[in-house]
Amino acid sequence: MAPIAVGDVIPDGNLALFDEDDKLQTVSIYSLAAGKKVVLFAVPGAFTPTCSMKHVPGFVEKAEELKSKGVDEILCLSVNDPFVMKAWAKTYPENKHVKFLADGSATYTHALGLELDLSEKGLGTRSRRFALLVDDLKVKVANIESGGEFTVSGADEILSAL
Repeated sequence: MAPIAVGDVIPDGNLALFDEDDKLQTVSIYSLAAGKKVVLFAVPGAFTPTCSMKHVPGFVEKAEELKSKGVDEILCLSVNDPFVMKAWAKTYPENKHVKFLADGSATYTHALGLELDLSEKGLGTRSRRFALLVDDLKVKVANIESGGEFTVSGADEILSAL
């Protein structure tokens, strides 16, 4: 399947997260994104170096600025289970706005056409690193990385697009 692109409507799909009351929830992307401006960014894996030290911190640090430019939701997606995503989210105590969503079986990642086969590294199917700016379910910006790069999918690139 071709990767999601500018002009496409994002597919609906269910993801898992722990809510503010520490309850495990299954949420649909449409329930989080319909009628809103959202940033959906994905990382190949929780607790991995680039994801943990560069990608996520950029969105945590720039969240207020993104919100001031009309972004309603900032969603971090990874092909990990919800318990891993919850533990990873706790490593960012200053985070007030980024929601950590688990795509445990990579079902949603496949629907976006953005899967990354890291089987040779023992990691199985993961997500490519990307950042989408989505307005009422329609992709306005699709910054999708090649390989292990981190050059176009950071918070600064989304801010410049806004």
